[in-house]
Formats: sequence, structure tokens, C-alpha cells
Amino acid sequence: MAVDPERRAELREQFEEFASTRAPEVRASLIEAHMGLAEYLARRFGNRGEPLDDLIQVASIGLVKAVDRFDPERAVEFSTYATHTIVGELKRHFRDKGWAVRAPRRMQELYLRIGKIVSTASQELGRSPTVAEIAKEAEVTEEEVLEALEAGQAYRFSSLDAPGGSNDDDEGDGVIAQLGEEEPGLADAERRATMDPLLATLPEREQMILRLRFYEDLTQSEIAERLGISQMHVSRLLSRSLAKLRNQAADET
Repeated sequence: MAVDPERRAELREQFEEFASTRAPEVRASLIEAHMGLAEYLARRFGNRGEPLDDLIQVASIGLVKAVDRFDPERAVEFSTYATHTIVGELKRHFRDKGWAVRAPRRMQELYLRIGKIVSTASQELGRSPTVAEIAKEAEVTEEEVLEALEAGQAYRFSSLDAPGGSNDDDEGDGVIAQLGEEEPGLADAERRATMDPLLATLPEREQMILRLRFYEDLTQSEIAERLGISQMHVSRLLSRSLAKLRNQAADET
């Protein structure tokens, strides 16, 4: 991706001009001049299951952001700054695409934060932290921790920023394995038609719990109260039944 000195000086002048004028034509010229960098970086992520055209589009968005935000007075080359911005955009794309269930952004972020808390607390305590300890450290309620862990099991792929672990396990498996009691997520309303045939293969009570949780959006505590069982029992039933569904869905793909 080397640029000859003369061309680099020309681009530097264009960046200075754009910084002062914000002229659309200069912006377009700068974006076009660096599309090769965006395509190059997109191809680096091309073996992760996403169409290259989609990755190039995502990388292009990152490039546009880099052009708009770049300050030519900073002691850094645009290519260096743009690479960081574009790669960040690509990572966000994979992180968001990684959620099989479109969990709320707040729950996604909490789940990823819980993973770090569990890792740190396990080392400090010499054991896995309890839900109450996690909630205290994260400054959220225990119910929110359980909800985040539930949503987190829908996380299909490891976050590109996730700390290292077994190559065979995604981050969601790692967090749940350390806690040993939380359940995976299911599908959102858009996927009900797909999931209904799979649900029909489960025992009636497990079907009811899944429908209450994901179709009527009841919390685990509310389900437990309605069925007259403990919240932990609800959690374990969800974990077991959703594992069955996930395995069945994988067998059918």
C-alpha cells in the first residue's frame, strides 16, 4: 500500500484543504484515492464467513469516517489512522453479526463486560464468582446479569477483541462454562416461524417456558412465579431445552 512521496504530498494538501473547506468534491477525491486500502483490509477478514462485497462496504464506511475525522495537523499518516478506523468498523460488524438473536446493545455490552469480570474475579477469588458478586462488580442487578448471560448464549462467534481461550470455544461458551448454570438465548420474533417446528419436539413444560420467556418476554423470575418453581430451576430448564434446540438446528444446516 505504499504511496510515492509526490502523491503523498498531494494527498496531504488535499487533506489540509478539506480540513479548512469541507468541500464535498475534495472529500470524494480523498475517499476514492484510498479505496484500495479499504478493499485490502476487507480482504484480510474475508475468511470469516461474510461475503467480500459486504466487507468492502463496511470497510468503505470506516474509510469515510476516517476521512471525515482525520486531522492533518496530527503527527500521523492518514493510512495509519484510517487502518485503525477501518479495522475497528470491521470488528464491530463481526461483533454485531455474531449475535444470532438480536439482543439489545446494552445486553450485548453487559455480556462482554461480564466475561472480563468473571475472568478477573476467578483469578482473585480462586473460584468462579456468584451471580451476586458479578452483579455487584458490574453495578447492575442480579436479574440483569442473568438476562445478559441468557442473551449471551446467542453469541455465535468469538468477538475479535475477546481474550484468548480454547480455539474450539466461543466467548459465550467460555463465560457460561465458568459459571456453569446459565442458559443460551433463542430467536427473536422474526424467527418464530423457523423455531416453532423445533419447539414442538420438546416436552410440553419446556415449550411453555420458552414461549413465556421469548414470545411473551417474561423474566425468569416471572416465569418461576407463574409455574410455581424456583428461578434457578427455570434457568436450568432453559439451558437444557435451548441446548437441544441449538443442536437440532445445527444438524439441519
